[in-house]
Amino acid sequence: MKTRAEELAALADTIKVLNDDDALELFKKTLPSAASLMQVQVREEDSRRNAMILLQKVLNSEEKRNPNVELLALALKGKKIGFDKVIKMIDDMIMTLKIEQADDDAKKEYCATAFDQADDKKKGLERAISDLETAMENAKEGIQKLGEEIDALKAAIKELDKMVLEATEQRKEENEDYKELLASDTAAKELLKFAKNRLNKFYNPKLYKAPPKKELSREDRIVENMSGTAAPTEAPGGIAGTGIAVFAQKSLKAPPPPPETFGAYSKKSEDNMGVMAMIDLLIADLDKEMTEAGTEEKDAQSDYETTMRDSAEKRTKDSNLLGEKESTKAELEGDLESHTEDKASTTQELMATLQYIQSLHNECDFLLKYFDVRKEARASEIDALGKAKAVLAGADYSLLQTSSFGFLRRSK
Repeated sequence: MKTRAEELAALADTIKVLNDDDALELFKKTLPSAASLMQVQVREEDSRRNAMILLQKVLNSEEKRNPNVELLALALKGKKIGFDKVIKMIDDMIMTLKIEQADDDAKKEYCATAFDQADDKKKGLERAISDLETAMENAKEGIQKLGEEIDALKAAIKELDKMVLEATEQRKEENEDYKELLASDTAAKELLKFAKNRLNKFYNPKLYKAPPKKELSREDRIVENMSGTAAPTEAPGGIAGTGIAVFAQKSLKAPPPPPETFGAYSKKSEDNMGVMAMIDLLIADLDKEMTEAGTEEKDAQSDYETTMRDSAEKRTKDSNLLGEKESTKAELEGDLESHTEDKASTTQELMATLQYIQSLHNECDFLLKYFDVRKEARASEIDALGKAKAVLAGADYSLLQTSSFGFLRRSK
């Protein structure tokens, strides 16, 4: 018991000496390989090794090695940089990765929106071009159709003018024929009356009508009064001195030759009556012919005037319609030119939009294709860096050293 008591006293004194603050400071400077210090060193190496394992997984999982992670691994291998700086590097890398992920998220949203807007614009321009092409085709068809209708109207107006001219010439000829017929029939009628009156002078003196005396002029009366002799008068002209003129004489057949001999003269009243009746019948035929000719002339003139009026109305209508069609054709030609220019400008805009879409593909296709992969890899990298940071944070040198020497105090 005495020996044990002496041993406990020796141990207590030893612990008191070794656990003194000055002794501890001395041990830190002079005995870095002490048992307590070796325990801390072992834990730091384990932390570096565990952190390196985590970082190596990140490096091996990436197709393109991250220079920042490689620098961080080199820093851990070098053992000259403290954990605080390494943890700071890890925090910076994690922040950088989060910023990169946020940029990718924003870029993905931008690309999706830009693709939608560009695609909508492309479809709208394609529809506009299709509508313009349809409008151009309709305008071309309308111009062609109106051109044919205009040509047909011009031909119809020209034909109508020709028909009007022919109808006018025909009406003139018909009117001249009527006047010629009327003059001839009137002359024939007067001649027949003259012949009948001349026969009456011989066969029926009571029915004979003497021709009216010619009214003398003032000079002829003076001559007659002074000389007592009637002034000479010109013999009546016309047919056989009857004074009946022929206004229009076409081909007349020569009379038949007289018979070779004549019998003894005798006054034949009965034959005369047959001749009178025949003359009256001829006069009646002439009256009928003139009446019919007058009716035909009146009807022909009425039909001509109606035709001219209808033709004038039709020509006016066709002329107005021709003007409208020419105006419509001019408008369609203007629309066609405008549509052509609009199509050209719209096509240029479509080409620019297609180039913009191609640039979007060049800018966004890689990101959109590998977005999930990059996001997952970046999340894995952040997770590995976080675990490495946790490993390093758990191997804090000052805490472990304090804990080690604190154990000595508690043991005391």
